[in-house]
Amino acid sequence: MWQALIHALGTDYGAPYGRWVPYDFWSGSGSDISEFTLAFTLFGVLYALLHKHNCHVHGCWRIGRHSVDGTDYIVCRRHHPKGAPTHEEVLQAHKEAQQ
Repeated sequence: MWQALIHALGTDYGAPYGRWVPYDFWSGSGSDISEFTLAFTLFGVLYALLHKHNCHVHGCWRIGRHSVDGTDYIVCRRHHPKGAPTHEEVLQAHKEAQQ
């Protein structure tokens, strides 16, 4: 079983050469190192961005976009103290801003 694993990884002795050749490793399982590195980097960046813009309420996974007046907290629509504005409130605020 150990020999099968070594052969699958490409670290055994190459057949025509009679000794270990780095080409066997780099053309086999070693070529996946850069792909794994790229995937872990992308997942890390995605996690960091979501964590930075996450709602400040403990355990909430939603993206926080709304600031709470008088504090440094950024919360999601569900946890905002005033709640989500209705369609009429948005239209009224737009009308007042136009005047």
